[in-house]
Amino acid sequence: MRIILTTLHSKFIHPSLALPYLASYCAQDDHELIIREFTVHEPKEVVLAALLAEAPEVIAFSVYLWNRSETLELVDLLATVQPELRIVLGGPEVSFDGDALLTAHPGVTALVRGEGELPIRALLQVWASNSEPQAVPRLIWRRGTEIIENPDGPFLADLDTIPSPFSDGRVDLTRGFVYYETSRGCPYRCSFCMSARDSSVRSFSMARIKADLGLLLAAQVPRIKFVDRTFNYDPVRARELLSFILQHNRSSHLHFEIGAHLIDEATIALLEGVPPDTFQFEIGVQSTLPATLQQIDRHVALDRLLANVRALRQRTRVNLHLDLIAGLPGETVADVLGSIDTVMDLQPHQLQIEPVKVLPGAPLRDDAARLGLRFDPNPPYTVVGSETIDFNGLEQLRQIGRLLDLTWNSDRLQGFLSRLATVQGSWSAALTALAADLHRQGAFRHPLSQTALFQAVAKHIEELPQQQQAVMREVLAYDYALCERVLTGGETDFFDTGLNATELDAVESAVGRKRQELSGQGVKLQHFAAIFYHLDQGKRQVRLFYYLTRSHQPRSIEVEILAV
Repeated sequence: MRIILTTLHSKFIHPSLALPYLASYCAQDDHELIIREFTVHEPKEVVLAALLAEAPEVIAFSVYLWNRSETLELVDLLATVQPELRIVLGGPEVSFDGDALLTAHPGVTALVRGEGELPIRALLQVWASNSEPQAVPRLIWRRGTEIIENPDGPFLADLDTIPSPFSDGRVDLTRGFVYYETSRGCPYRCSFCMSARDSSVRSFSMARIKADLGLLLAAQVPRIKFVDRTFNYDPVRARELLSFILQHNRSSHLHFEIGAHLIDEATIALLEGVPPDTFQFEIGVQSTLPATLQQIDRHVALDRLLANVRALRQRTRVNLHLDLIAGLPGETVADVLGSIDTVMDLQPHQLQIEPVKVLPGAPLRDDAARLGLRFDPNPPYTVVGSETIDFNGLEQLRQIGRLLDLTWNSDRLQGFLSRLATVQGSWSAALTALAADLHRQGAFRHPLSQTALFQAVAKHIEELPQQQQAVMREVLAYDYALCERVLTGGETDFFDTGLNATELDAVESAVGRKRQELSGQGVKLQHFAAIFYHLDQGKRQVRLFYYLTRSHQPRSIEVEILAV
C-alpha cells in the first residue's frame, strides 16, 4: 500500500518526531511509506493538491493542539474530493475524543488512541490483507455506518524494537532543529498533564541512545530538543548521558525538561564544566503554594527544587528556563504573584507564565467542574476562570507573562527590571505596574519593534517617584545600548551625548586601541559613546559601547568605562 504520514506544523522549522518513528516501525512490512510535512499557514487547497498528487491509498495525520482545527478541515475536504481514501487520525489531541469525532467527521476511517506504533502497524497489515481491524488495540474504526471501538492494549515494552529513524535517514536534519526522545512516560502524576495517565517510564537502551545521539552530534545539528517528560528521572542515567554529550558535542545546543528536585551534587559538579550556550534546562516550578501542589498531585520537594535552581544558576552556565502556571486550583492572583517573586529572586534566564490548559485526557479535565475551573472548549483549552481567580485576574497575569517574553526572556531590559523591582519593593509589584501601563498604551495588541518597546517603557518612568526618574532613564538607556546598535547622531532621547573635548579625545584614543587589538581578526567594529551620571554613585562617566560583528556569528557588545 501507498501510505502518507503527515502533519501540519506551527512553523516550518519544527520537524516531526512521530512520523519518522511510525515510518521506521511500519517499514518492516511491505508498504510504501511517504512522510510529508506542512504548516498550518499553508492554504488547505495547496496541501490537498500536494497530498493527492502522491496518489495515496491511506493518509495518516498526527494531530496536536496547534493543528486540530486545520487538520479536521483538511480531512473533510479530502473525503469530499476522494471519498474512497482511507484517513487515519492519531496523536495526543484526538486520543480522547472517542467515537464522537468519527461521527462529526464521516471522512475519518479510523482513529488511534495513544502511542501509535503498534496499532498503526497492525491496522496497515490488516488492510493490506483486505481484512477488518477487529483485533487491533486502541483503535476506533468505521464499518459502513457503524463505529466500532476496540479495547485498549499495551504499549511497546521494548522501545529498541523501533528501528532508528535517524540511522534510517528518515529525519530531516537540515532545518537546524531536531526533536529527540530517550524515554516515554513520566514517573509523576501532575493532574494538568496527559502523562499522568502513564506513570511508568520506558527507556531506549543506552547503546541505542548513544548511537542516535552520536549521529546527531556528529552532524552538528544546531538545536536538539529532548522531549522526555523528565529527562533526569534516573539521576545516574542522566549523568551518563550528559557526560556522553559533553564528550562528543561539537557545536549543538541541547534542551532538556528536567525535575530540578532530582538533581544531586554529582550532577551539579558535572554541569560546572558545560560551555556557555550549550545546555538549556526547562524546569516546571508551576507553583510555590504547597496546598495547590498537593491538589494537582505534584509531589516534589519544593525547597530542594529551589535550592538546586539557585545552585545551577550560581555554579554553572546552563541556561535556565523556569515555568509557572496560572489558574491552578486554590491559587489567587496574590499567590501567583508570590510565586513570581520567589522564582525571579533566583534570576532565571527565562520565566514563562502561562494559564493552565485543561487538556483532554488529563485528570484535571475530569475534575474541572468539581474544582470550579472554566476553560475555553476549543484548543488550546485555556482556563478562563476558577473559584479563586476570575478572568480579569488571569488576564493580569497573562499580561505579566507577555511582558516577560518581550523583555527579560528576550535578554532585554534586565537591568531596568531589576532596578524597578527595587524601586517598587518586589518583582511582582514592578511587573504588575509596568504590564498594566503597557496594556493601557496598547503595547500588547500588536508586534512591537525593539525601539518602540523601549519608548513605551520610557513613558512608564514618568509614573515613578520624581527622585527615581533620572536614574531609571539612565538604566533604560544603558539596557537599550546593550541590545540595539546605537548610531551616533541617530540615537533616541534616552542618551546624553554632550561629550566635552577631553572626553571626545578619550573616546577616539580608546577606539583606536580597540581597532589595533582586533586588527587581522576579521571583526567589524562600530561604537557609540554617551554620558551617564547616576550608574556609579553620581559620578559623571563616559561609557563606550563596542559593537563587534564577526562572519556567521551574532553581534557581540563590549562596554568600556573611560577614566576622564
